[in-house]
Amino acid sequence: MRKFLSIVLIALSVKSIQAQAGSTQSGEPKFQPNEIAQFAKQVERYSAAKRAHVFVIARVGQPQKTLPKGVEFTHVALAVYSQITMENGEQKPGYAIHNLYQLHDDPAKSSLVIDYPTDFFWAVDELKAGIAIPTLAVQKQLLDAINKDVPSKVHNPRYSLIANPFNNKRQNCTEHTLNVINAAIYNTTDMAQLKANTKAYFDPQPLSISPFKLLLGSVFRDEIYKKDHKGKVKIATFTTIKDYLAKHNLLEHSAVITPKMLSNIQNSKEI
Repeated sequence: MRKFLSIVLIALSVKSIQAQAGSTQSGEPKFQPNEIAQFAKQVERYSAAKRAHVFVIARVGQPQKTLPKGVEFTHVALAVYSQITMENGEQKPGYAIHNLYQLHDDPAKSSLVIDYPTDFFWAVDELKAGIAIPTLAVQKQLLDAINKDVPSKVHNPRYSLIANPFNNKRQNCTEHTLNVINAAIYNTTDMAQLKANTKAYFDPQPLSISPFKLLLGSVFRDEIYKKDHKGKVKIATFTTIKDYLAKHNLLEHSAVITPKMLSNIQNSKEI
């Protein structure tokens, strides 16, 4: 019985692995709706001021202390400056967020969903956003790719929280975002070519979780799938994508946006 209870406790601790994704669409808000809407609007304004037509955006869906070492954000997507149709039919400029979301009723699968900044930040654990704005040339390539429906062409609906970015056996939101970026840069949706290029140029994040917990998680939950990895588990994260763009001179600007950071900017303008 003691051994059984130990296994159950370890299995429950595997939930900390799930925290790195935070890629579900639904959830209960932890902040007041007006706080969330205000923060979302501030992120939009900051990005627009940097002349971002399309950029990588990230959020925090779980407490930072539960995240594996090296993982700062839990969900990554692409924000695209668009003409958004309001409920009254009026069109206004703003950012549409192109996401890969884990299905709530079938967590081993995902779908592609477009939502908007307030939706994106609705169930965050912290009002904090990561943004990585590519160079204008890469932004143009990304817009062209999105207009050609490339995101759906490089989408694998078989979901794993710890998907290996070097193969296409499973996929999570961050790997999908990396796929779209590389498809735009290399002008191809050939998955074998994309994965060869990723392996050649992209540095993933080693996942600091005990191998036993990973194995146990993959046994108990299909969305924690380890069989696509050989050796140490390594994943794509917001930070590794940002560093990848910077390493190859494809990054124009990056920032971690918080209410405090925005307040400091405002205060410095007032001095």
